[in-house]
Amino acid sequence: MIEKYTRPQMGYIWSVKNKYDCWLRVEIAVAEAWADAGRIPKQALGNIRAATYDLERIGEIEEETRHDVIAFLRNLEETVGPDARWIHLGLTSSDIIDTALSLQLVDSVDLLLRDVDDLAAKLRDLALRHKYTVMMGRTHNVHAEPITFGFKLAVWFAEMRRHRCRLERVRDDVAVAKVAGPVGTHGDVPPEIEDHVARQLGLYPEPVSTQVVQRDRHAAYVLELALLASSLDKMATELRNLQHTEIMEVEEPFEAGQQGSSAMPHKRNPILNERISGLARVLRGYAVPALENVVLWHERDISNSSVERIILPDASTLADYILSIMCDILDGLTVNAGRMAGNVKHSHELFFSGRVLTALVDAGLSRRTAYKIVQDSAMQSWNEARPLRQTLGRRPDVSAMLSSEQLDGIFDLSRFLRYVDVGFERAGIDG
Repeated sequence: MIEKYTRPQMGYIWSVKNKYDCWLRVEIAVAEAWADAGRIPKQALGNIRAATYDLERIGEIEEETRHDVIAFLRNLEETVGPDARWIHLGLTSSDIIDTALSLQLVDSVDLLLRDVDDLAAKLRDLALRHKYTVMMGRTHNVHAEPITFGFKLAVWFAEMRRHRCRLERVRDDVAVAKVAGPVGTHGDVPPEIEDHVARQLGLYPEPVSTQVVQRDRHAAYVLELALLASSLDKMATELRNLQHTEIMEVEEPFEAGQQGSSAMPHKRNPILNERISGLARVLRGYAVPALENVVLWHERDISNSSVERIILPDASTLADYILSIMCDILDGLTVNAGRMAGNVKHSHELFFSGRVLTALVDAGLSRRTAYKIVQDSAMQSWNEARPLRQTLGRRPDVSAMLSSEQLDGIFDLSRFLRYVDVGFERAGIDG
């Protein structure tokens, strides 16, 4: 991933150096397991533990071998000396690559879990602050019934909690060690070695494998990140829409000295939310190749490798980045409560139509007749810019069914908000 969209910690997890660090950790853990089993001399183990590598030298060797693991092992030989013969004992390349990849994936999930927790905390705080900040709910881009801005945020908070649960499950999926030899049958490396390595590295032994860890695990990881990106895209798209000049209920941060257009000095564009939406498209695009990687020939082929070198670092890096951007947006979000109230008023009380419909049906009218009365009145109110209560009050067919006091009771805005507390409680937001 390009540097612009890479945060330092996630960038390090997927760096070439950390990849080789993880390879070395796995090789050392395997050597320790063999030493405990009495196969490797203790003195040799000490030398293996002191092994180092040189990135430039590995690159030189790989130019000749065209095999990165062999290049890595040859470089270790150069630093360890004769005891290097005990390194990689009974293993195939994928034992190292896949187990090391698990370490990187676990570290990535742990970082993303912290990111999700940070975002959820900000959503919770903002939801509580605007628990009763009334705004219009919209369906099909048209005014529906009033909600509160806090209620909208509570929906997003609950979604982040679900993502946390899914990430925890994905962590278990990818936290596997595979040390089982060329076709997974433990031909030259007994299961006890794999068990030891898994314990040492904080992983679980892969129950049964081919030459590789099965790629449904990695697909689950990428698919969850794609789903997470879609949730962030949904949030960003909503904030973008609420920043329409004609709506202007929220505004993303606009820093001092920031400029929105080279031609139009007045512009304050929602570029951060747009960036999230754009990068979410890229991340979702990695879902299909992740699924394609599940299909490998026989006990393995290498068609997955080139794909994973791109999609796993990129998906992880983008997910981390857009989570942080959404946190920044919420930190500096301007909420225009006055504009929200003004947009509610602009609806001319049409959002009470459903309550009037129900009241007329309860009073004895057929639903079809009641619907026609309310619909005609709503259209008249909109065309004449008159509150719906006034329009209905002038209709004899309504007055015959509902008293003025009953109509006044129907046009009570608080009725729409009486269960906001329930939504917050069910979402897990206290306060």
